[in-house]
Amino acid sequence: MALFGDKKNQKTVETKKITPIIVRTSNVAKELIAVSTNHKIPVSVFDFRLLSVETFTKLPVDGKEEEWEELTSDEVFELHDETVLLSREFEIKQVYEIEIFAKEDKEENKLSNLQMSVGANSQLTKVYLTIKAGSEVTYYDDLEKDMLAEIIKRKLRANLTINIFDEVMGPELSNIIAKIRVAGSFTFDTKEVFLISEGLDPLATVDDKLILHYEKKQESEEDGDKVDYSKRGYLLSTTPGEMLIEYIKPKPGESGRNCRGQFLEPKEPVVKNEPTFNVTDKIKVVVGDDNITYLAQDGGYVTFENGTYDIRQDIDVAEISFKTTGSIESELDADVSINVKEKDVLKDAVGMGMDVEVNEINIEGNVGPNATVRANTAVVDGQTHKSSKIYANEAKVNIHKGFISGDEIHITRLEHGIIEAQKVTISQAMGGKIIANEVVIDTLASHVNIQAAHKIEIKRLKGEENKLIIDPVVMKKAHSSLESNEDQINEAKVHIKEVEAEIKVQSKKLKDNTHSFNEIKKLLAGYKKKGVKMPTAFVKKYKQFQAMFEHLQSLKDELKVKNDRYSTLSQKHKSFQNDIFDARVINHDRWSGHNEVIFRLVEPKQEVTFLPPNAAKIELLGLKKQELEEDEVEYFIEEVDE
Repeated sequence: MALFGDKKNQKTVETKKITPIIVRTSNVAKELIAVSTNHKIPVSVFDFRLLSVETFTKLPVDGKEEEWEELTSDEVFELHDETVLLSREFEIKQVYEIEIFAKEDKEENKLSNLQMSVGANSQLTKVYLTIKAGSEVTYYDDLEKDMLAEIIKRKLRANLTINIFDEVMGPELSNIIAKIRVAGSFTFDTKEVFLISEGLDPLATVDDKLILHYEKKQESEEDGDKVDYSKRGYLLSTTPGEMLIEYIKPKPGESGRNCRGQFLEPKEPVVKNEPTFNVTDKIKVVVGDDNITYLAQDGGYVTFENGTYDIRQDIDVAEISFKTTGSIESELDADVSINVKEKDVLKDAVGMGMDVEVNEINIEGNVGPNATVRANTAVVDGQTHKSSKIYANEAKVNIHKGFISGDEIHITRLEHGIIEAQKVTISQAMGGKIIANEVVIDTLASHVNIQAAHKIEIKRLKGEENKLIIDPVVMKKAHSSLESNEDQINEAKVHIKEVEAEIKVQSKKLKDNTHSFNEIKKLLAGYKKKGVKMPTAFVKKYKQFQAMFEHLQSLKDELKVKNDRYSTLSQKHKSFQNDIFDARVINHDRWSGHNEVIFRLVEPKQEVTFLPPNAAKIELLGLKKQELEEDEVEYFIEEVDE
């Protein structure tokens, strides 16, 4: 019996009795709605139980209509033949006998705190039981039977078949019950999801597709909602073996059957992207079962003209700027060469803020402010702006005012620019900073700071206030290695001091206890000679003394290892400046004005300075040392023969 009230009008409605109703139906949800409508009672008031299930199938042969045939319970559980289930003509239906009645009070429902729901994937081929976090249940004998009944009711409300695709439910439900049985009273701390029914998934139909991989690789990257419009993919570069284009062939899908027993028909594939283009012999075509791939045979950039794809290496552009090309970023090993033709001294061939990355670049004009060029080989016939940057293995620059880094750099005129390279050759230097392994300058003017690891050579000296510095660790790699070595040396010193201090403590402890040790040793020898059992306290004390000796010896062994490592590190440290005595500052001209020659030592850390006299003809300068008394060494710079 239940009471129903209209909350809007706050009127009490006549109490109605719900007499249990037994019905046969193939759609439980639809039947519940019909009962609700007929009795004018909300569906939420009803509950039901499954009394029986009848399963019917039919399979027309040669187009002839067949009667529905009822399966036994054993035949239902054995209904797994995919050949039959995946037949388009095969049909399944179930008829359920259910009893509809009023819901019991919450207090009487032992599963009232177990919040369960049933859901499925979009095609209804997989059905899941979800137990909400915070759900509670206490174990009792009929728990598994009651939970199964609740799951079945939820499946019926969703119009899902019973027993046909439910093989996975038994093990899952048993695992849940086992956990509850062990705990006695169990709370689900997190949401848990279990697979309880599994139909036959269809194999999806594949529509044909044409993928331009070379474009996707170099699409503009977005930073949040901000797009860098200067990077517009003017050149779409590629390397040998790279996949440029892929055609995905159409493929029909395969049928399936969902957990409602419905046949899932695959759709026909859509074909609208078949290749109609041609390719040159620089692109390899590989035909596979599922696709056709187009692979780059050469490095370069991809072109598409007159319906034909090709790979080219050279390209001429008037300028690289935001308005025309945007930044150009190809891979350094893509074998792309760019010729930038703008020669006007009042314009920039590579515009402000542009980024260029190619294998080779020949710039006939200027490199503008904040522009960056990365290449294996770079040539600049104009001048570089003071805020520009060039990174190249080999580079030739006419007038350099910015920053350049590489292996071998040739500069016609250096005007307060910065150079970092292995070998630097300059025709005329008029201010600036050079860091290199070797530096050769035809004409040196004034205010140039030159730091070299091995050699500085000047053919004509026409200025002053120059610094010519020999520093064996001026190169970044050597400097980093030196810093790491120094850190290891300092760490080794600390460890050696710690071990030496511990040895001192242990040695004193042994010395203070030597007399006691010798006495115990004599006593134990006497006991042994007489065949008398030795006192446990004496034996324990003797073993303690032995452990102290062994510990001291292990400390001495550790100290030897650490001293050997320190010696190795020290030798390596000294080796950093071994070549400094072979390094040379060479001036084929006479010295003029105030020019400073400096040799930087690694160990000891000091600078040795020499100011060549004005008008002196000293061609070769090198570092020398002289042994003094008490192991002191004096370092000085003087003229050498070679």
